[in-house]
Amino acid sequence: MEQAKITYEQLLSEKKELTLQLEEANDTIEAIRTGQVDALIVNNGESHQLYTLKTADQTYRVFIQKMNEGAVTINREGLILYSNSRFANMVKMPLEKTIGLVFNGFIAPSSRQAFESLIDDAWEEDCKDEIELMDADSQLIPCLLSCNTLELDEGVALSLILTDLSILKETENQLRIKNLQLAAAHMATEKLNNELEDIVKDRTNELFLSREHFKYLANNIPQMTWTNLPNGEINYFNQQWYTYTGLGLEETREFGWRGILHPDDVTPTYEKYTTGLQQGEVFEIENRYKRIADDSYRWHLNRAVPLRNEDGEIVYWVGTATDIEDQKKEMEKRDEFIGIASHELKTPLTSLKGYLQLITSYKKENIPPAVTQYINKANNALSKLQLLINDLLDVSKIKAGKMEYEFINVNLTQLIESCVENAQHIYPENTFMNEDGNQYLIKGNAERLEQVLMNLINNAVKYSQENKTVIIKTSLHDDRVRVSVIDFGIGLSEDQKEKIFERFYRVEDKRFMTGGLGMGLYISAGIIQNHKGKIGVDSELGKGASFYFELPLTKIEK
Repeated sequence: MEQAKITYEQLLSEKKELTLQLEEANDTIEAIRTGQVDALIVNNGESHQLYTLKTADQTYRVFIQKMNEGAVTINREGLILYSNSRFANMVKMPLEKTIGLVFNGFIAPSSRQAFESLIDDAWEEDCKDEIELMDADSQLIPCLLSCNTLELDEGVALSLILTDLSILKETENQLRIKNLQLAAAHMATEKLNNELEDIVKDRTNELFLSREHFKYLANNIPQMTWTNLPNGEINYFNQQWYTYTGLGLEETREFGWRGILHPDDVTPTYEKYTTGLQQGEVFEIENRYKRIADDSYRWHLNRAVPLRNEDGEIVYWVGTATDIEDQKKEMEKRDEFIGIASHELKTPLTSLKGYLQLITSYKKENIPPAVTQYINKANNALSKLQLLINDLLDVSKIKAGKMEYEFINVNLTQLIESCVENAQHIYPENTFMNEDGNQYLIKGNAERLEQVLMNLINNAVKYSQENKTVIIKTSLHDDRVRVSVIDFGIGLSEDQKEKIFERFYRVEDKRFMTGGLGMGLYISAGIIQNHKGKIGVDSELGKGASFYFELPLTKIEK
């Protein structure tokens, strides 16, 4: 027991002594690091050896301590006599633990042979080389090792400066990767460039053939043809243009084509042409061009459509002018015949209607029921015939510009209510909804406006056999009042919407084939035009239609 007690006390004494020695060592290292002392004592196993720096001063030590490179001083046995904080950080060890260690222990196995050769040479002359350190976590650190001899009072030591090359090596590696990628990209670009050159050659050849093909076709069609740039400048005419007008390209390039237009057609053609250019819409108009052969003006249908690229931008326009002089004359003959025939039919029709009324009012004896029935059917047929004749007469008046009638103040709201009431009696199976209760006053002809509205309502009923609801809606659009007749019937395609207001055009649908000459909307458009208004339609095929007309508003009463 006594022996054990003595041993324990000895251990405590030794621990205390070792603790003091450790504190002294730490104080000494800190004093050396901060420049408070100029010497270092190292126990080599047999005796203590004193190392001092001949040129040591505080400024030098501060410089070594603050530098970005690792700095180490070793003796010939490779023991570390001095280390700065940067080296300790590089190898991930506390500074005080690096002093007295063998420096070779921080060299990576792959670099030890090169390191030993470098150290052997360093004692003779200054030298440097790249090596790899290994930190406390066994991570490799590429470094540039510079070796210089250093004279101490007790002998020569070796000063090692270690520059961390990690960032440089990583940069070199990234640069090498980028160079490889650049080389690959260069090869790909060169390949693509060769392919593009081949494509350009092929496309150029195709473009040449296409252009020649276009010219060949354009010069061998009866229409005059042209192309123009987005700003309106003409850059091509076909041969028919030059033959017909006697003009060259330069004479007509800057809107010079206006010089061969009929004076009455210059303004409307130019306005419609420039509007088409600005809005990117199809340009279409009928006008008269002067023919050089006999100085006569002939009617042409002009139509130009824009050609767009993949981004929707207009590249150029392609236009045609088709001679419709002969068709115009035939139309005039037909209109003249319709006008004459309508007038000639109206007289016997009136007489026939009068005779039927006399038969109906005959009182001397009872008329058999069967005869009465036939008379009623004849009256109905006469009414339809009279409507057709009236339509034909209206068409003749519109074409002749003689559709004139008296304009007075009209309460449009009351007129709509009257039309809706009539429609409910005529079509009891349908539902009519009149929206908006404001009192809209306009200047117009009540009889003609009623004709327009009833025509729109009749069409809505005719082409809506399943959903029998018809909405008549009134709304304001700036200083105009819009009347819309909305149905939920078969609707119209885009092509039908463009033609629906033309003369004699009827929607071809076998499910709804009814009587009529297809003139109702044409006449309605003429009436609205005389009222300085606008008529149109919004529709999708299979989703119903909304026919509307707009009139200048005189007054609105709540």
